[in-house]
Amino acid sequence: MQHTKQRAQVAFAMPALPKGPLILVTVFTIVVNLLGLTGSLFMLQVYDRVLPGHSVPTLVMLLLAVAALLAAMGGLDAVRGQIGARIGAALQSQCDGPLFLATLDPPPSAAREAATALHDLEAVRRFLGSPQMFALLDLPFAPLFFGLIFLFHPLLGWLAITGGFLLVAIMLVNQISSRGTGETSARASATAARNAELIRAGADTVRSLGMSGNAASRWRSDRDRALAAEIDLGDRNGGFGAAVKALRMFLQSAMLALAAWLVLRAEMTAGGMIASSILMGRALAPVEQIVGGWSQVVRAHRGWHALKVLTAAVGARPRLTRLNPPEARLVVSDLTVVPPGESRSTLLRASFAVGPGQAVGVIGESAAGKSTLARALTGLWHPTAGEIRLGGAKIDQYGDDLARYVGYLPQDVTLFEASVTENIARLAEVPDDAAVIAAATEAGAHEVILSLPKGYDTPVGHSGAKLSGGQRQRIGLARALYGAPSLVILDEPNSNLDAPGSEAVNAAIRALKARGAIVIVMAHRPAAIADCDLVLILKQGQVAAFGPRDEVLKANVVNHARLVGASRPAGAT
Repeated sequence: MQHTKQRAQVAFAMPALPKGPLILVTVFTIVVNLLGLTGSLFMLQVYDRVLPGHSVPTLVMLLLAVAALLAAMGGLDAVRGQIGARIGAALQSQCDGPLFLATLDPPPSAAREAATALHDLEAVRRFLGSPQMFALLDLPFAPLFFGLIFLFHPLLGWLAITGGFLLVAIMLVNQISSRGTGETSARASATAARNAELIRAGADTVRSLGMSGNAASRWRSDRDRALAAEIDLGDRNGGFGAAVKALRMFLQSAMLALAAWLVLRAEMTAGGMIASSILMGRALAPVEQIVGGWSQVVRAHRGWHALKVLTAAVGARPRLTRLNPPEARLVVSDLTVVPPGESRSTLLRASFAVGPGQAVGVIGESAAGKSTLARALTGLWHPTAGEIRLGGAKIDQYGDDLARYVGYLPQDVTLFEASVTENIARLAEVPDDAAVIAAATEAGAHEVILSLPKGYDTPVGHSGAKLSGGQRQRIGLARALYGAPSLVILDEPNSNLDAPGSEAVNAAIRALKARGAIVIVMAHRPAAIADCDLVLILKQGQVAAFGPRDEVLKANVVNHARLVGASRPAGAT
């Protein structure tokens, strides 16, 4: 087996936030907080200079200076918000694609995180441009304001620090008490969303069997639990937010009262009294804002942690060397497969070998392991033990390129909201028209597609809703054959086809054999294996027989009709 250059795609990791914009946000935060002293300085000057001196020109100049400084503060505050939003957008733009791919094939250790990865990324993006984000950045400047209050009088400083500690304590209590409720809310919302998606995916079944009302009731029950958890979380956060707001207002009033008493004792000026109250409000404002939006802070923190877990698991995957297209030689050795999320194997120590230009019919009762074998051969399910080699290399050595060399027609064909051409070309941005037509011709679907209203450019609608079951099956077969793969796996290929459609499948099998490809056909109908050279019989997940078709069927003549002739429910393994 030869190999070429290393693949360009490397293991994915959460990118670091850009240093340039972060430095700019930091600088703006420093300036904004320094400009936040404007109000206090203005009141100090008004009470201690303007009023005693009855100086109107000084008042006007001070007012103009304050207007300019506050305008600058407002502008910088708005700009840092815009920068934060763009940092979030850049992060989402960088991560959307890799995370989407990770959710399609998540590492088992991070399957839970993969289920909510895109929502977690959205939560982090929103937080990076939110007021809570900048309140966190402003919080470290609270000691500066407390220190200035100390300059007016130590008693005022200690009052401010005591109030600050009380607010921080409330914030921590809020964090601890809402942690469990937040997790419950997140789980309940995820469950409701997942069940809604399952119901929509099976809408035809739900409607045809009169399950709409029951399905809606079940979804509403899930959604009600999610809403109850969200309301509980909102009540907790709202209660703590109200407590923080009331305490902050009381502290400002207490600051004024204490300062007034100090003024009466001639220990400070009236300007210091007003300025210290404003400084107190400025120091405590970030805490109030953080507590008020605590649910968003928690959601972003939880999302960032989940993304780090997922990307660490994805990043652990090694970089692969890109292999050349494999020869049509398939060797399965002692293959054992346990489906994801299960504890029992549905395929146990299966072994067989297939050469170029051969077709294998895989037969067996329902739940014998046929679909498990199909998913393992395509790389969808990973072996628990044993191995699968294509062209001499283990199939996991091909990485993402495996799909280029293995064509797969599942039992339930899923089509996407795109044209017939785009569906056959596997949603390629620039489909290879010649390869599309070649695949459709080999699948016996060319004439069927030409009979559609716009031929190959016909939009198929959501899940192929505008097509019949037979048309979807043929387009799905053409998609499996796109790019002339070395190995083609057909899982119940004629399940939705009439006699002409079944003959078209058999013609496609003959054409694949003629060009030297390997064909694996999972079948219940005898017609599906008519052109197979070999037969593999599975029984309770184990290979019961394998060899030339006629010899195996003759040796198993008693069980042949039961193994092949019975119809099979969709989705059985």
